[in-house]
Amino acid sequence: MTTTAPLPLIAVIATGGTIASTTTASGATTPSLGADALLEGADAPGARLRPVNLMAVDSSSLTLGDMQSISDEVRRQVEDDEVSAVIVLHGTDSMEESSLLTDLQLKSSKPVIFTGSQFTAESEAPDGPANVAAALAAALDPANRGRGVLVAFGGRLLKAWGLTKASADRADAFRSVTDRPARRLHLPAPVTGMRVDTVAVMPGGDATHLHASLEAGVQGIVLVGLGSGNASQSIVSAAWECQASDIPLVVSSRVPFGVLKASYGGGGGGHDLAVVGAIHAAVLRAGQARILLAALLANEATSEDIAAAFAAE
Repeated sequence: MTTTAPLPLIAVIATGGTIASTTTASGATTPSLGADALLEGADAPGARLRPVNLMAVDSSSLTLGDMQSISDEVRRQVEDDEVSAVIVLHGTDSMEESSLLTDLQLKSSKPVIFTGSQFTAESEAPDGPANVAAALAAALDPANRGRGVLVAFGGRLLKAWGLTKASADRADAFRSVTDRPARRLHLPAPVTGMRVDTVAVMPGGDATHLHASLEAGVQGIVLVGLGSGNASQSIVSAAWECQASDIPLVVSSRVPFGVLKASYGGGGGGHDLAVVGAIHAAVLRAGQARILLAALLANEATSEDIAAAFAAE
């Protein structure tokens, strides 16, 4: 008697976001749909689907603890020998953060694919079904084994490392800030309870917000700098305080693309920040830099470890 092998099992974790949202009587768009509803009509003839209802949250409201819960659930699913791949249905506002955290913490060759939607199912042009179909195809593709966490969205399949949301109203919302190979770091310690702040630099601004973070007991700071990671003289002065307090200061940029280089002086440039111990995030932008710094600190990384993790190569 011939025994037929079971079809691959894909765990599909619902976390909320626009893809799960409907419009209330007041006109507010709110996550309300679970995994079963989101998978209705999904075309997956070559797979079995396991719906998992983890949470129903607008991703702009996710905490580090929530992101940790998502990463933990992905790990639980991939550790199930029956599961071949995992899909996470997630809001777009913080998909770059959650997908990177999962990538940093997970040690598995099984495909893990994040997806979601820009528009609700009630809209004139819902994009959720196409994104779910693309995620299912990516999850079933053997070529995606061992590639780390990926994001299937708007016709693109992107690495979690270097992901950024580049549009608030286009179906192809995401881009990668780098074409360099993804860093493969393993930082399994949980980040729940970590406090890493982002502080924006603005022309003519001072160090008030940076000082406020220090006074709040922050464990690390990501500076959203200008240009290639520049600030001001007052920020550089405050960076000395970070160094004296053993608080790592990572410098990103409000510029969406390009490798950052700490080259400018003048009292407030990137070179001046580097002199006082700041570390430039060569490719990651602020949202992901915050996640990487939190993960490094949770894993008790040294300053040398932190610098190496953020380096261009």
